[in-house]
Amino acid sequence: MFTVRRAGQYDGDILGEIHAAAWEAAYAPFFAPEFATRAVQSRRTRWHERLAQGAGVILLAEHDSRPLAMSAFSPSSTRPGLAEILTFYSHPDSWGSGVAAALMTETLRHLRNDGFTKVHLWTLRDTPRSRHFYTKCGFTERGTVRTHDFGDGNPLDQVEYERVC
Repeated sequence: MFTVRRAGQYDGDILGEIHAAAWEAAYAPFFAPEFATRAVQSRRTRWHERLAQGAGVILLAEHDSRPLAMSAFSPSSTRPGLAEILTFYSHPDSWGSGVAAALMTETLRHLRNDGFTKVHLWTLRDTPRSRHFYTKCGFTERGTVRTHDFGDGNPLDQVEYERVC
């Protein structure tokens, strides 16, 4: 049984651990080791400030009271009228457990309750695990590609996915 709740002001460390562990497992191989180490550390510490700012909604999915997955979403800054899932990560310990699917279901419910009818997101082109997950959750690839520089001067291609809430 999974539970999903809104992240609270004291969840910065929990969010940071989920984000860092998932990012390290999925994305670190795309970067030089020194940059990847700094990027993982940055993800561990950035969530306190984001919680304090109160921008967007951040959800945590738990199993047996252990937080394992997180999502953050808000109105899209580039596609008026749509919502955008800005962050969606599950701890590698939970991959394949169903916690991410439960979190996506609740994320979409929140978006519908907020009046959105469509949502989009971006993910790295060369991450088959995330792309398969989004497709399994009913997202379709739009055919839109953009490059994103994570700060190392080595832009990577991202693909856009969309679905009805």
